[in-house]
Amino acid sequence: MNLPNKITVSRICMIPVFIIIMMLDWGVWVINGVELPIAHFVGALIFIIASTTDWVDGYYARKHNLVTNLGKFLDPLADKLLVSAALIVLVDLDAAPAWIVILIISREFAVTGLRLILAGGGEVVAANQLGKIKTWTQIIAISALLLHNLPFEWISFPFADFALYVALFFTLWSGWDYFAKNKHAFSNSK
Repeated sequence: MNLPNKITVSRICMIPVFIIIMMLDWGVWVINGVELPIAHFVGALIFIIASTTDWVDGYYARKHNLVTNLGKFLDPLADKLLVSAALIVLVDLDAAPAWIVILIISREFAVTGLRLILAGGGEVVAANQLGKIKTWTQIIAISALLLHNLPFEWISFPFADFALYVALFFTLWSGWDYFAKNKHAFSNSK
């Protein structure tokens, strides 16, 4: 397993750590009169670090010509697992509407299913540019929602909510795009 794939696997391994930390109660820090749950702050940092590994592994793989089929499979899977876990945690914290999370996760399952069908036919589909935009809008929205308690006005709920709707838009658009470009996967269905 090459270094980019190891980085991707590390992203997957950070998911249970993120979930456990987000569910803990370590008390609060009071900053400028705002109570900030310590566990949520640490969990948000872990999510952001895990998210940045997505860029790191992709950059390193392309720069050093280490792109593999395993990486093409693991990288989007790691993204989907991380984003899904964070969104479910946000619903549990009443920081994200369940209907949006259901739509986003449903799209992730649907595209993963499409990838599996294509893989069965010998095709490995790497993430396209629209899929990458989708992932980064999701990461920005989730980060903003996780950090909304910080005493910074720009990470307030209006920004975080707007970012979540932008992520939903790109999530649905990229899902439609994947299915439109790969409709041939269903042409030989029985």
